[in-house]
Amino acid sequence: MVESSNRSTGIALLLLLASSFTALAASWQSTVTKDPPGPFPELRPLRATYHFGWAGVTAATGEVHFTKPSEDRFQLEAVGRTTGFVRVLWKLDANYRALAHVDTLRPIETRQMETYRSKKLTTHLTFTSNGVKRARTEDQISPGPTKIREFSFPNLFDLHSAMLYLRSQPLRDRNVYRLVVYPATSAYLATVTVIGREKISVRAGTYSAIKFDLQLSKLGKNLDLEPHRKFRRATIWVSDDADRLLLRAEAQIFIGTVFAELQSLRFDNAKS
Repeated sequence: MVESSNRSTGIALLLLLASSFTALAASWQSTVTKDPPGPFPELRPLRATYHFGWAGVTAATGEVHFTKPSEDRFQLEAVGRTTGFVRVLWKLDANYRALAHVDTLRPIETRQMETYRSKKLTTHLTFTSNGVKRARTEDQISPGPTKIREFSFPNLFDLHSAMLYLRSQPLRDRNVYRLVVYPATSAYLATVTVIGREKISVRAGTYSAIKFDLQLSKLGKNLDLEPHRKFRRATIWVSDDADRLLLRAEAQIFIGTVFAELQSLRFDNAKS
């Protein structure tokens, strides 16, 4: 009789814990931003270069080309590579291409290729309104098998579409936006807070800027939130003008503070 009572108590505790975890998951999902794209003007076609590094040392360079190849699509193409003594220690060449819908600012597909000294990783993401399908291949001496993974969550963003969506919003001081982003291999809950406005100088010039705080939580198999093991938080500056360009980002990660900074900028339709 006592054993039966203990078993019933144990089952009740398990059910209570399960319901608590379910409520917690539902709680964070209810905080995801559901506003449609804002009325801010769309980004003009442009070419930009960025430097990346840590502790004031440039470790990599990147070139970005943003276009509108058709009336219903935005496209972002980027190439990057490690440089200098960093390249001797860690050789990396990267190519990135992403497409997004003009009307919804939702992602269509993303292709990313990372070439290291001894291997090459190719990642292809295909998005629908219900989630994403990821195909990932690792080549070493010969091409390896393609690993397929699907992640179900409505209205996901990739990095490209998340930036387009955020820049479309009002971005008033203290506004908070929560987006579920799938950049390459996993999904994250990104919490973006508008801290305020300030002046900032980068290699490309001096700008009035919008300052953001970014925090990331990884989504586990059961959509439970997990701490990001390598990323702590980031501060991001975007130009406070008609373009809302990424000027600088500083991220606190496991090796210290890394940065990305705008070096040069040219609009494709600029008059000569």
